[in-house]
Amino acid sequence: MTVLRDYAAGLTQPTLAGPGDDGGDNEVTSRYDEVVGPDGSLRAPWKRLAEVATQIDGDDMRRVAEEIARFLEDDGVTYSRPGERPTRWRLDPVPLIVDASSWKQLEVGLAQRAELLNAVLADLYGDQTLLAEGIVPPAVVLGHRGFTRIMARPSMRDPRPLVLSATDLGRDGDGAWRVLGDRTQAPSGLGYALENRRVLSRVMPELYREADLHRMAPYLWALRSALLQSATGDLPDPRVVVLSPGLHSETYYDQAAIASNLGFPLVQGSDLTVRDGWVLMKTPQRLERVDVILRRVDAAWSDPLELRGDSQLGVAGLAEAVRRGRVRVVNGLGSGVLENPGLLPFLPAACEHLLGEPLRLESVPTWWCGDPDGLDHVLDHLDELVVRSIDGSDLTLAGASPERIRVTVRARPHAFVGQQRLQLSQSPTWRGRTAQPADVLLRAFTLRYGSAYRPLLGGLATARDGDRTVASKDVWVLKDETTQPDQGLTDVLPMTAVRSLPATVPRVLDDMFWFGRYAERSEDMLRLVLAAHVLVADYRTRPRTTGGMSLEVTMSAVHRLTGRVEDDDEADLRSVLLDEERPGSAAHSLAGLRDALTGVRDQMSADAWRAMGSVDRARTVLEGSHHSHQVAESAGRMLTAVLALQGVTASMIRDAGWHMAAAGRYLERGLQLCHLLRLTTERRGLDVDREVLATVLTAAESSVTHRRRYRDYVRPAGVLDLLLMDPENPRSLVFALHRLKEHVAGQVASTGSTRPERLLDDLIAEVEGTDVSALVAIGGVQRPHLVAFLDDVTGQLERIAEAVRDLHFATGPRPRSFGVLPTLTEATT
Repeated sequence: MTVLRDYAAGLTQPTLAGPGDDGGDNEVTSRYDEVVGPDGSLRAPWKRLAEVATQIDGDDMRRVAEEIARFLEDDGVTYSRPGERPTRWRLDPVPLIVDASSWKQLEVGLAQRAELLNAVLADLYGDQTLLAEGIVPPAVVLGHRGFTRIMARPSMRDPRPLVLSATDLGRDGDGAWRVLGDRTQAPSGLGYALENRRVLSRVMPELYREADLHRMAPYLWALRSALLQSATGDLPDPRVVVLSPGLHSETYYDQAAIASNLGFPLVQGSDLTVRDGWVLMKTPQRLERVDVILRRVDAAWSDPLELRGDSQLGVAGLAEAVRRGRVRVVNGLGSGVLENPGLLPFLPAACEHLLGEPLRLESVPTWWCGDPDGLDHVLDHLDELVVRSIDGSDLTLAGASPERIRVTVRARPHAFVGQQRLQLSQSPTWRGRTAQPADVLLRAFTLRYGSAYRPLLGGLATARDGDRTVASKDVWVLKDETTQPDQGLTDVLPMTAVRSLPATVPRVLDDMFWFGRYAERSEDMLRLVLAAHVLVADYRTRPRTTGGMSLEVTMSAVHRLTGRVEDDDEADLRSVLLDEERPGSAAHSLAGLRDALTGVRDQMSADAWRAMGSVDRARTVLEGSHHSHQVAESAGRMLTAVLALQGVTASMIRDAGWHMAAAGRYLERGLQLCHLLRLTTERRGLDVDREVLATVLTAAESSVTHRRRYRDYVRPAGVLDLLLMDPENPRSLVFALHRLKEHVAGQVASTGSTRPERLLDDLIAEVEGTDVSALVAIGGVQRPHLVAFLDDVTGQLERIAEAVRDLHFATGPRPRSFGVLPTLTEATT
């Protein structure tokens, strides 16, 4: 039996009719199924794919599911619920497939709905005829927190405030689409939809080719064009940015994916400022005008000056800039009022009033409790309805008792609605061993392109088990004919032909600097773990031998950076690889590396995330194995992945960000080398010293070079000369300092006489003027000159790091909440 035949059999139909059969007469289920019809045969869109789809068995599906998980892990695709750590994005192997004729009806309804919502939004912030004529009760709008009063001025009326919208839909028992809600504040999900399509097309190529579906790329081009066309005035090269709340946003991946695919910078509120009514982006060399903002920050948090004073996510003065018409915000501030479920009962009348036509796409039946009849209906049918506030909180799902719901609703009836429970359609969803039915929701996207609204031929579907999300689904809309253009777009409106000069904000330079530092820090610790593990494997039970004493010295280097957690050396090295909460550990540095990469996700290629995916897989294997060899095996795989990042940066454009990443790497290399060489500052006996020197060379990746140069004769002077003074050894201190100087000089703010450059010149001169023979001189059991030299170099490198931060990353004082500013009395005392 194949997966689809098994699925159909599970719906009580004994057999699944083939593509040429008429099927039986038995009812499969009372619910609408997206794949199997009431007679047990495949529905129309799946019949086109029957030859391929009905051959997929359980083994094939398990392979596909594993490959999907690997691809998503390699791409670093995550989603985080509020207050929780990011989790892996889940994609079901079975897509939601809709044929052209069925989609056409939905497409017309979605286009009309977007046009209606745009007209409603323009009216509510303009003439307000809907409120004046009683078509929409004022309490529905004015009582909703999404209504932004400071933007309600007829004098600044925008006829097209809605550029991009999303609509959440579900099918009822008859297969008709019903609207469950609208997303207009900051519609999310398009980036996830693009990733779902990319992954599924790679793991199921035969089914994908057979489907002949609409590709999504032209829609992305249209979105880019629409944003450029949104700029006010006739600008040859308008600057568009994507405004994000930051790394902790639950949909940060989605925001970064959109910014990267569109080629627009991903910025945060601290990257922007308002001067004389203009929104400007902070760059190292100057402030640059911003013309269009694709907003992913809720309106209430967008301007701490006029909206929420405790917000540190927005830009002070943004609302005034919008009112002056000097920047275009997509979607407009205040568009969140359209997400109000209290509007749903009144949209049919609003459609007749504003568009002069009936509403084509019905919403799920909804009753507003501010209407006495609606209140009575809701309270009399609590067992059949979902009760939620117009601001979105759900009393029914929150577990409130019927009596508690009655008391709460009666206290503020205008703030609540009751909605009919919709028995959603179902679709096969892979559950590890079999395909089981799961509820399906569809998020469709609609874009104002030119003078009309165009729905995306596709979308983002979600498979649910009750209130729990099981996985996402790709949405395939099939073509009528093979020659039909993708997304129905024969051409994209002209975009700017001017070469755009990308600008890098200081926050990105900061992230790139730490990307370089964490990459080097991870690499050096992993090399040290590998060198130490060789000694652990041979000498852990022989502490008094030469190797055992060398092991003790080597582990002291690990513990100097990370502290000691486990008494057993092997267990301690395992902790260094796995414990992210252990400062200085490889796991801690890799976590910092991931955070730095996340901060510049829109500027890095997917190869960087494949490298991090390899790190994660090595970690998973180590967590599941207690064998000694697995410590070295996983550390080696992690090291290979980190080294792969050097190949990623080698392909980057040589801009300020690339220079800063390289500067961070070489600065950290100098610091780590000074730390490593502290193992050579003490005499422990000839044999032990040679073993320790050999370990230092291994950890510094200079063993081969040393053998070729010194014929494997290991002595302190030769090791120090190679690792400190050799200008041709890329692992040496002198080499690192010269490269650091080059990359610091590559910054726009560098002039040749800045503080970081002066400090570097002094340090290079000092190091190159040092006599190695003096460093190896013995004073008792130590080399005091070497200790002093390493302390001095470490201190100077740390001062250089601070100077780089102050010059290249500082953009003024950090944002302070207007809600906690000191009073006049406090400020003057």
